[in-house]
Amino acid sequence: MEQGNTRRRSATWFGGSDKSGMIHRSWMRNQGYTDEVFDGRPVIGIAVTASDLAPCNAHLTQVADAVKTGVWQAGGFPLAFPAMALGETLLRPTAMLYRNLLAMEAEELMRANPMDGVVLLSGCDKTTPGLLMAASSVDIPALMVTGGPMLNGKFKGQDIGSGTHVWKFDEEVRAGRMTQEECFFAESCMSRSNGHCMTMGTASTMASMAEALGMQLPYSATWPAVDARRYKTATQAGQRIVKMVEEDLRPSQIMTRTAFENAIRVNAAIGGSTNAVIHLTAIAGRLGVPLELDDFDRLVRDIPTLVDLMPSGRFLMEDFCYAGGIPAVMAELSSLIDTSAITVTGATLAQNIADAECYNREVIRTLENPLQEAGTGTAVLRGNLAPDGAVIKQSAASVKLMTHRGPAMVFESPEEYYAVADDPEMPVDENTVLVIRNCGPRGYPGMPEVSNVTLPTKLLKRGITDMVRICDGRMSGTAYGTVVLHVSPEAAVGGPLALVRTGDIVSLDVPARTIAMEVDDEELARRRADWKAPAPHATRGWVRLYGEHVLQADQGVDLDFLVGASGHDVPRESH
Repeated sequence: MEQGNTRRRSATWFGGSDKSGMIHRSWMRNQGYTDEVFDGRPVIGIAVTASDLAPCNAHLTQVADAVKTGVWQAGGFPLAFPAMALGETLLRPTAMLYRNLLAMEAEELMRANPMDGVVLLSGCDKTTPGLLMAASSVDIPALMVTGGPMLNGKFKGQDIGSGTHVWKFDEEVRAGRMTQEECFFAESCMSRSNGHCMTMGTASTMASMAEALGMQLPYSATWPAVDARRYKTATQAGQRIVKMVEEDLRPSQIMTRTAFENAIRVNAAIGGSTNAVIHLTAIAGRLGVPLELDDFDRLVRDIPTLVDLMPSGRFLMEDFCYAGGIPAVMAELSSLIDTSAITVTGATLAQNIADAECYNREVIRTLENPLQEAGTGTAVLRGNLAPDGAVIKQSAASVKLMTHRGPAMVFESPEEYYAVADDPEMPVDENTVLVIRNCGPRGYPGMPEVSNVTLPTKLLKRGITDMVRICDGRMSGTAYGTVVLHVSPEAAVGGPLALVRTGDIVSLDVPARTIAMEVDDEELARRRADWKAPAPHATRGWVRLYGEHVLQADQGVDLDFLVGASGHDVPRESH
């Protein structure tokens, strides 16, 4: 038997002629593999986050089959393995609590098994960054294939978007403008096929970020999940990863500081989710790439919003795909991004987008005719309410509320707010600033997407559609509104948000990038002396480990001991 290329990791398992080699090969043979797979060809792991409990990822087993076909065609040996499925729609208290656990699990599986390269199959919000974090830490050749968005929702002759119309329909029902029966019917009209959210929510955003970073093949972020080209792309990914192993093209060579800067600018242009701030920061941390919260503001001040997608605009991912997808956006931004960056294709970004065209200028606008002017992307706010920063998605907020001053109404949790939100006597008006705290990384725990609480029913019935909300949690990328997010430090660790009281005047000035409570330092010192830290959420298991080691939002919410690459050294043989 040919012993193969001993430079490859897999040769340590399959290339030996001793007892160890026989053990590794012989047990694999119970699956019917022939001698040729052990001849030294690249062994390609396929990380599959499929699960019936994660609807966005349920079809990834079929995508994995297409990847396998490509690997076989290119002369590799494909081996699929399961990784945690994090479905935002079902997992409680929030999928974000488990992103780092997925990253840890996938990292250890990649390192402990005979993989020369890996294809990462993801879909729902946290699976994409979780797998990219893992691949960054291990740093073997890696390529991502996201599962693709659902087809456009259709309801009563109009397009409707997952997530975005959930919030809209809920408000319509509460305001008495839509019946509960109509809302039930709309559910099946919204989710018509396999795939993740078809709005520019976090799933679509992170798929786009993976492509903008250079970790996905061109166009692969936007092909609908049920489009044949999704499976063609998966097959091409299988072919390409074999070549990447031969070239030793690794994540650290692709996801450079330049790549992150490009991705941040693309996120602004597509009206992407604020969750990209946390996830990109965490991925960069795994690679040792310097990336700060202020970069997400500074780098996008000259970037207009070009893509007219919900929740910031009118269209959906299917429309974005047919209009030209991420390559068309990056081609339009070519004068504002660094196109010399290397991608998983082995070519530069400039080469990848050389022939990119836009086929619908309503969906993808030009720099000269943007959806929103430059400087309307994510803004980073600071002040005595958020000394380490907070963010706001300007493209999804109300212009009239970007400068606002009003009295705070404070709630210790979203549940406490919703217990009174329907009360017609609730002492609130459109000038009130809703403060929802204890929703940060440690506080909930897991930093859930609860910051965009729906407005009080009494205001909805008056036709009020937006008001300022402030929270140390996150907001779904499918959501909208004037919501200040990711307040750092969070209330649960004693951040200033823990000290604000109902009636305090809060001032928001997005153009000046400030968020503050008008309370003097002496009074804040008295309040701090009275503050008591909440008890830990758990005394055992993952939640205890997470609570003891999780970083704050401005640092990416990773675990402190996972920051920095740790390589792909093979564990010692135990036989």
